[in-house]
Amino acid sequence: MAQCVQSVQEFVQDSLVPMVAVLCSEEAERVTRKNNLSFAELLRPFCRLTSEGHIRDPNNQVQVVKNLRICVNNVVTSPCTASAAFSPAQRRLLNEVVLSCQPQEGAATNVITAGDYDLNFSATTPWFEAYRENFLQSMPASDHEFLNHYLACLLVVSSTEAVPVEQFLKLSQEQHRIQHSGEYTNPKWFIPNTLKYYVLLHDMSEGGEQRADSVYEDMKQRYGHQGCYLLKVNSRTFSAEEDEQIPDPWSQYLHRNTVQNQDVLDDAAVNSAAVENNMSAAEVDSPEKDSASTSPESHPLQLDTASSSGSLHALTAANTELKKAAREPEVGVAGSHGACLTLNDHDHIRQFIQEFTFRGLLPHIEKNIRQLNDQLVSRKGLSRSLFTATKKWFGGGKAPEKSVSEPKSTCGLLYPPEAPELQIRKMADLCLLVQHYELAYSCYHTAKKDFLSDQAMLYAAGALEMAAVSAFLQAGAPRPYPAHYMDTAIQTYRDVCKNMVLAERCALLSAEILKSQSKYSEAATLLIKMTSEDSDLRSALLLEQAAHCFINMRNPMVRKFAFHMILAGHRFSKAGQRRHALRCYCQAMQVYKERGWSLAEDHINFTIGRQSFTLCQPENAVTAFRQILTNDSRQTATQQGAFLREYLYVYKSVIGGNEDHLPQLPLPCIHSSATRVYFGHERRLAEGEKQAATHVSLDQEYDQDLAAMWCHLEEQLVAASNRGIVPGNFQPSQCCLNSQTDNLRCPLAVAEEPIVVEVTFRNPLKVPLALSNLSLLWRFTADGASPSEEKTEEAITNEETLTQGMTQKEDIVTTEIILEFLMGPEETKLARLRLLPHRTGQLNIVGVVYNLSAASSGDVAPSTEGQQTLDLMVVRGRQDLKIRGPRLNQTKEDKMLIRHGLDQRLDPIITPPMPLMEVFFLQFPTALLCGEIRKAYVEFCNVSGVALCGLRVASTHPDFFTFGSQTTTPVTPLSPTSAENCSAYKTLATSRQPDSVASEMLVSAEDFSKSSGVMKIPIDGGTLQPGESTQLPLWLRGPDQEGVHEINFLFYYESTEKGIKISHRVLRHTVFICASRSLSVQASACRSSVPHLSVDDKGSGGTLVFIDVENINTSEAGVREFHIIQVSSSSQHWRLHKCINPAKDKDCKLTSRERAKLCFRATPCKPHQATSDTVLKYTFADLNLGNERIISSSTPCGDFFFRGCRSSECQRVDGPISRTSSSSRSQSCVPTEDITSIVKKCNELDLNIIVIWKAYVVEDNKQLILEGQLHVALQTIGKEATSLIPKEDAQEMVLLKFKSEVPTPVILPSAELSQLIKTNLHYPETYTHPFVQDSLCVVPVTLTLSNCSLAQVDVIIDLRHKSGSPESVEVHSSFTWVGQTQYKLQLQPQEVLCLTLRACFLQPGVYNLNTPRVFAKPAEQGVMCETSQQTASPALIIINNA
Repeated sequence: MAQCVQSVQEFVQDSLVPMVAVLCSEEAERVTRKNNLSFAELLRPFCRLTSEGHIRDPNNQVQVVKNLRICVNNVVTSPCTASAAFSPAQRRLLNEVVLSCQPQEGAATNVITAGDYDLNFSATTPWFEAYRENFLQSMPASDHEFLNHYLACLLVVSSTEAVPVEQFLKLSQEQHRIQHSGEYTNPKWFIPNTLKYYVLLHDMSEGGEQRADSVYEDMKQRYGHQGCYLLKVNSRTFSAEEDEQIPDPWSQYLHRNTVQNQDVLDDAAVNSAAVENNMSAAEVDSPEKDSASTSPESHPLQLDTASSSGSLHALTAANTELKKAAREPEVGVAGSHGACLTLNDHDHIRQFIQEFTFRGLLPHIEKNIRQLNDQLVSRKGLSRSLFTATKKWFGGGKAPEKSVSEPKSTCGLLYPPEAPELQIRKMADLCLLVQHYELAYSCYHTAKKDFLSDQAMLYAAGALEMAAVSAFLQAGAPRPYPAHYMDTAIQTYRDVCKNMVLAERCALLSAEILKSQSKYSEAATLLIKMTSEDSDLRSALLLEQAAHCFINMRNPMVRKFAFHMILAGHRFSKAGQRRHALRCYCQAMQVYKERGWSLAEDHINFTIGRQSFTLCQPENAVTAFRQILTNDSRQTATQQGAFLREYLYVYKSVIGGNEDHLPQLPLPCIHSSATRVYFGHERRLAEGEKQAATHVSLDQEYDQDLAAMWCHLEEQLVAASNRGIVPGNFQPSQCCLNSQTDNLRCPLAVAEEPIVVEVTFRNPLKVPLALSNLSLLWRFTADGASPSEEKTEEAITNEETLTQGMTQKEDIVTTEIILEFLMGPEETKLARLRLLPHRTGQLNIVGVVYNLSAASSGDVAPSTEGQQTLDLMVVRGRQDLKIRGPRLNQTKEDKMLIRHGLDQRLDPIITPPMPLMEVFFLQFPTALLCGEIRKAYVEFCNVSGVALCGLRVASTHPDFFTFGSQTTTPVTPLSPTSAENCSAYKTLATSRQPDSVASEMLVSAEDFSKSSGVMKIPIDGGTLQPGESTQLPLWLRGPDQEGVHEINFLFYYESTEKGIKISHRVLRHTVFICASRSLSVQASACRSSVPHLSVDDKGSGGTLVFIDVENINTSEAGVREFHIIQVSSSSQHWRLHKCINPAKDKDCKLTSRERAKLCFRATPCKPHQATSDTVLKYTFADLNLGNERIISSSTPCGDFFFRGCRSSECQRVDGPISRTSSSSRSQSCVPTEDITSIVKKCNELDLNIIVIWKAYVVEDNKQLILEGQLHVALQTIGKEATSLIPKEDAQEMVLLKFKSEVPTPVILPSAELSQLIKTNLHYPETYTHPFVQDSLCVVPVTLTLSNCSLAQVDVIIDLRHKSGSPESVEVHSSFTWVGQTQYKLQLQPQEVLCLTLRACFLQPGVYNLNTPRVFAKPAEQGVMCETSQQTASPALIIINNA
C-alpha cells in the first residue's frame, strides 16, 4: 500500500473514537452561524486532546489515555433501520471526496529501480486516505456493536435566551424522547443513561457577560460543576481588528459533513452519473449490440471495436458533463469560517473540550465499565451455569430459546439489548474506546466464544474483528496479531451476513496492520478479495492499494503492480473518476512500454487517449493515439480502423480552426534515409525510330561500381577539356542522390529545371490510407538579397500557402500537388514530388504536407450525410524529412562516440539556367556479329535557352564506335533513309588481276582520333545554339568477344557562358550489344628461305604469312555464308605484297564450320622520311579477293584498326618497343643491350592483318548483306596469332609464401635464339660429272648467312658430319665437305655474308646438302648462350654420271 501520513496505531485509534451528540437551541445555533459554522463544526478542529487523561479499571489500576480524539456530531434522527450498505447520499459523498482529492503538481514521487525497470509513481495516495477517513466516519451505527453509538450528549443554549434553564430542560427532554420513545432507530445510544453535559454559549460581541456568569453559577448549582460549562465566543470586532489574519483550521474538516452539504452532493451526483453513463456508452460502444453499454461485466482489458464516430460524439458529451463534475465542491455559504473568533476563542474551545472529556466523558465511561463489570461478575456463576445446563438438558449445542418470539436473521440469531452477551461486548467496546486494550481483548475473546456457540455470526464477526484490533494495539505486543481472526471476520461479513460495509472496514484495518508488519503479499490478497461489482469506487481504490503492495515488496513485483494499476484504472473509469483512471493507466504504461507487450500497450494508449480527450487534454490524447498508430501493431484490421478514426477525430478537434502552423502527422511512416532526389527533366522516351539516351532515371537502381565507372569517365572528359589536368575542386556530376552517394556538399540544381523528390511511404496499418493534396514543403533564400529586402527575402516558405490553400509563391518555386495518393494495407509506396525553381538561391526541402484520412474499404457511393462525416475525418498536417548522414568513423572521438556526418541532398543551390542537350540514336543495332561494321546516326539537340559547346564523348569501349576523322571520312549520305543499302566502307571498283600486288597507302596515325577514351564530336562550328539540332554518322563495330556487352557512353558539354557554378554537364547512355560469333582468323608467319640480298629487291626475300579463316558462326544468327573479300595489312615496317593462295579463279566462300587457308608474301616497307620524330607513318596494303577494293586506310576501317590496335596494346603488358624506320638503321647499335630485347627484336614482325568479310543473311525472306573486319596482330615470327579473344579463366588460388625464394636464373628459350641467323645454300639443282674419268666430284656451294638481329653475332660453322644424325643414315655417307671444315665469323647487325664451300661426291645420287651446323650467340655473351640455328628445308642435289 501507499505511504500514509499517520502511523498505523494512530490510524486505528482514530478510527474507533467515543461519539458525542449535540443538541442546540435555535439561539445558540444563531450565535455559531455568525462564523459560517454549526456548533458541532465549530468544535471539530479541537476534538483531539493535547494532554493525557486517566481512568481506573475495575481492578482499580490507573490507565493512561493518550492522544484521545472524540467525535462530535449533530443529532440527526432517521426512522429507517440501518442497512448493510451506504445510502446513495453517502456514496455520492465518498465519490466527491475522491474526486476532489487529486495528486498535486510537483508532488513527491517514488523512483523505484526494479531489475531493468525505472518506475516513477506517486509516493502517497491522499485520495485513498481521505476516502478511508470519510468511510469510517460515515459508518452506519449497527446493533451488533456499540462503537458508533453516542456516549454523551452536549446540550447547548445561548446566554441571550430569556430563561436558559428552561431551554436546557426542553433539550434534555428532547434527547430523552429521541433515545427512549422508540420512534427513531437512529441515532443509537451506547447506554440507557446517556451523559448530558450542559453548555452555556455566550456571544462576547453582544455583551451581557455578567448575566452569563450569573446563569452559569445557577447551572453549577443545578447540574454540578462537572456537568456544565460556560463557553465564550465571538470576541472579535471587525472595526478594530480588520487587518489581523486569523488561521482557519475548519476548512480541512468541512467536506466531511454529511448533512449540510446535501444539496451540493446531489448536484455532484447528477453530474458524475451523467459522466458514468456516457463513459460506459463510449467505452463499449458497439453499434451491433446496444445492450453491451449497460453490461457491468465488460472485461477490464477489452478493447473498443468502434466502427463509427458515434463513440467520439459520446466522448464529447461526456467531456462537457465532466467539466461540471470536476469543479471543487463549495461548502456552505461563501465567506471564511470563524470570522468572529480570536485566537483566545480558539483556546476557549480547546479548553472546553478538555474539561468536558476529563470531567464529564472519561468519568462517565469509567463508571459504566465498573457497573458492567460488576453485573457480569454477579451474573456469571448463575447465568452461565444455567445456560450451560439448559443446553445440556434441552438439545445439546443448539441455541437457547430466550423468548417465544425470538427474532432471526440470515446472520444467525439477534440478541435483545439486555442480553448478557451484549453486555460483555458493550464493556469491551468501552475499554477499546479508552485504550484499555488488554481488558478489551479478553472481553472480546469471551464474547466471541459465546457468539460462536450461539451461531450468532454477525456478532461473532464483530467480536473477532475487534479482538484482532485490540491484540494489535496492546502495548508491548504480548501476543502476535491474529490475522486469521480478521480473515474469518471478513469472510463472515461478506459471505454470510452480506454486509460489504463492515467487510470493507475490516479489510481496511487489517490491510493497514499487515502493511505495517511488511506482509505486503497478504495485504494485497486481502484487498483484491474485497473487489466486487457492487462498488466500482471501492474496487478501484483497493486494487490501486494492492498494486502499491506489490511494488513495495522486498523483491518488487513490477508486472503485478502494472496489471493491478490497469484494473484499478478501469474501475476508476467506470466510477466516473476520470483523472484517477488516467493516472493509473499512465503509471502502468511505464512497465509495458517498449517491452514487446504490443497489445497491452495499444489498450493502455487507447484508454489514455480517450481519458485525456474527455479531460480536455487533447495534446496528450493525440500523443497516445499517435503511439498506437506508429507502433508495429498486431491488432486486427477492424481494430486499427477504429483507432485511426478515433485519432483523426481527436486530432481534428485539437486543431479546430487554428491551422496556422501545420502539426506533425504520424501516418504514414516515412523512410527518410531512402529519400532520393533527382535533378533535371525525366528522360524522353523513344520517338518513332529515334532512341533516346538512357541517362539517369529514378527507375534505375544505384550501383557503387557503376558510379565509380561514370566518375572515371567524367574525370577523363574534364581532363581532356582542361589540358590534361583534373581540377582540384572537381566533383562528379550526380543527377540522382540517395543514401549511398556523397551528400556532404549542397547539390547544384538549375533554374527552370525540375527537382524530383522520391519519398518512401510505408503504411504500418492493416487498413488502407488515403492521402490527398500531397506536396513538398520548402524554404527558399534568394541570392543577393539587399539589406533592405533581407527580412522579407531571407526565408520564403510555402507552409502558409499550403495551409491556407493559396497559390501565391509560384513565381519562386512551382510546387506540384498529387491530388490523390492511396496506400493499401501494410503497403510501401513511392511518391515522386516535383518542384520547379524559377529563381537562383538556396532551397531547403523541409518535408511533405498532405491531407490524411482513412480510405473507405467499400466502393459504395456515400450519402451526403456520410460524406460530411468523412470530410470531418480528413486532417491536414505535415511530416519533416530529417535525413541523418553516415556515421563518422575517422578520428578516435568518432569511434568512441556515435556521430553522424552531414547529408545535404535536400538542400540544393539553384544556379542560373544551363544548356541542356538531348541525344537520340537512329538505326542503332542491338545485335551484331563479332567484328561487324554497322553505320548508325546520332542526333544532338539543344533543348535549353543557352548555347552549348565543347561536345565530347568518352566510353568504356572506345573501340566500339567512331565518328570518323575529317581527312579520311568517306562521302556518305547524311540522312539515314538514303543510306539503307550503302556499304559502310569506302570502296573502289576494281577487278582482281593475276599476280597483282597490293595497293599501298601511307597514313599518319595523327589523322585518326586519339587512342584515349575521349573523342571530340565533330559538329559544325563547335557550338549548338538554343533549339538547334544536328545529325552525325556513327560507325559501330561488333565486339571481338561473343556475348552480351554493356557499353557506356558519357557525353560532355559546356555552356558558352563562362564563370558559372556548374562548369560542365554530362549525359549518360548505356547500350547492351549482343555479339555472336562470325569468323575465326589465325595467322602465323615464317621467314622465306630466299635471302634478301638488297632492300630494293622486290622479287625475292620477305616473309610468308599464312592465314586460316574458319566460319565459327552458329546457325541462330541466320548467316548463310561468309565471303572474304579483302585482306589488308597495316604496319610501320612490313606490308602484304602478294597473294599466293587462293589463285584467281577460286572464290573464298565459307559456309558453316568451313575453313579456308590463305597464303601471302609480306615484304618490308619502303623507307620513308619522317616529317618529325614523333609522327608515326603506317603503310596500309590492300589485297582484294573480289571485284572491289575497300580503302582500308579510310573511315571506318582505319579508325577501327587504330582503335582495336591501341586497345590491344594497352591490354598487353609487354608492348612493342619503338623503333626507327629501316632507312635510319645504323650499325652502331648499343652492344650492352639486354639479350632478351635483342632476341625479341630479331624475331619481331609487327604486322597487323585486317580481314574484311561480307556475310549473307536471310531475315524475313529478305537477303541482307552484312560486312565486317577482323584484326590479327602478328608480333613474332613463328608464333601464331588469333582474332579470337580468349575468355578469362578464373584465377587459381595461389598459396601464400612467407619465405622469399631464390630467383631462378633466366634461361632463354632456344627457339628464340635459334632465329638469329638465317642460312641459305646456293647450288645447281643437277650436276653431271664423269666419274669414270675422275672419281671425285667437287661441287661449289655458296652458304649465305644473314644476321636477322640488330646486334653483332658470333657465328660458328661446323661442316663435320654429326654421327648418329638422321641425315647421315638417310643419305649415303660418300658425300663430304672438303676444305676448311670450321669457320668462326662475326656478323654485324643485319649483315649478309657469303661463304664458298666445296662438296665432294664419290658416286652419283641424290644428296641433301643442308648438313652444315651453324651456332650463333650475341657478341659479348657467354658460351651458355650459344645456340644451334634453325636450318632450312632439305637442300637436295642430283649428281649424274656423265
